[in-house]
Amino acid sequence: MPAASVTARIADGVSSILPGDWDACAGTGNPFVSHAFLSILERSGSVSPRAGWQSLPIVIEDAQGIPAAIAPAYAKGHSQGEYVFDHAWADAWEQAGGQYYPKLQVAVPFTPVPGPRLLLRDHALAPGLIAGIEAVTDRNRLSSAHVTFLEPDQLPLFEQAGWLIRAGTQFHWANEGYRSFDEFLGALASRKRKAIRKERAAAVAGLTIRHLCGAEITEAHWDAFWAFYQDTGSRKWGRPYLTRDFFSLLGAEMADKVLLIFAERDGQPIAGALNLVGADALYGRYWGALEEVSFLHFELCYYQAIDAAIARGLNRVEAGAQGEHKLARGYAPVTTWSAHYLPDPGFRRAVADYLEREREAVAQEQEYLGELTPFRRGC
Repeated sequence: MPAASVTARIADGVSSILPGDWDACAGTGNPFVSHAFLSILERSGSVSPRAGWQSLPIVIEDAQGIPAAIAPAYAKGHSQGEYVFDHAWADAWEQAGGQYYPKLQVAVPFTPVPGPRLLLRDHALAPGLIAGIEAVTDRNRLSSAHVTFLEPDQLPLFEQAGWLIRAGTQFHWANEGYRSFDEFLGALASRKRKAIRKERAAAVAGLTIRHLCGAEITEAHWDAFWAFYQDTGSRKWGRPYLTRDFFSLLGAEMADKVLLIFAERDGQPIAGALNLVGADALYGRYWGALEEVSFLHFELCYYQAIDAAIARGLNRVEAGAQGEHKLARGYAPVTTWSAHYLPDPGFRRAVADYLEREREAVAQEQEYLGELTPFRRGC
């Protein structure tokens, strides 16, 4: 169906769309684009116009009025909680007399996890959905539209539509068919193996590590994790993005996708990491601690995640944004992608020049970082 013949509409939030209709477009592989996760963000008050995230999904319906393509879009009043930084773009646009905010963001709020951003029951509608995003931007005279942490398979669709492409770097662990953590360690250089074993022993001395999922997770566990999350959130962002209700709803509605990893001292949790389980990956999201314990962050967020992924037969662990310290723990650099629509020709040219230089720098950095991984050469 030609893009010009497609009509897109703006829905009043994720919660206004039936869960079954949404998930028929989103699929089941990535928990972050599910109706449950995105609507929990809304219903918990973590996402709202007041928080600077107004949920405005862009929807194309079939002849029966059922969604066949959806973009999880938000009108943004700031650039917080995105992890693809455009503050310099905003400053330049406003210094030139423009108004950068609100802008249109197609993303999963607060979640630097690559995944589909065009949710397609009918894949032929992809060009029409991109055209719909552009139309919403143009008709509302917005400065820009941004599709962040886009899965690589959908990148060509935006390239073909003429969007600007931005590259970034994350560090993911790849499961090469390992049957145990020790087998993974066997792929590393001897010095790195010894260092990791020492880190793990130091981290867990005097502690008990527990993995909790599904019905094992109680409100008491969420109370404990909320304390961890608040501590980390206040140090990183000034105030946490998520509300306490978010965690209760997550446990009530997505417990089968949740893995909590706790460190306990004398039966009391002192630190924890929250992961979500996808079809082929374990996604590390949040961590916090009430005690300073050497290497405990690495143990709970990286090594225990590897243990869990091996036990579940998952292909990889995605442990969040940034963090070159992950290299020494067996996580390798991978490219992340975003796509950007800037209607103003002059603004577009300036950003395009910047992005070309940035992509070259990212590629060179990744080549360098790839030489720093702890794996034995020739493996």
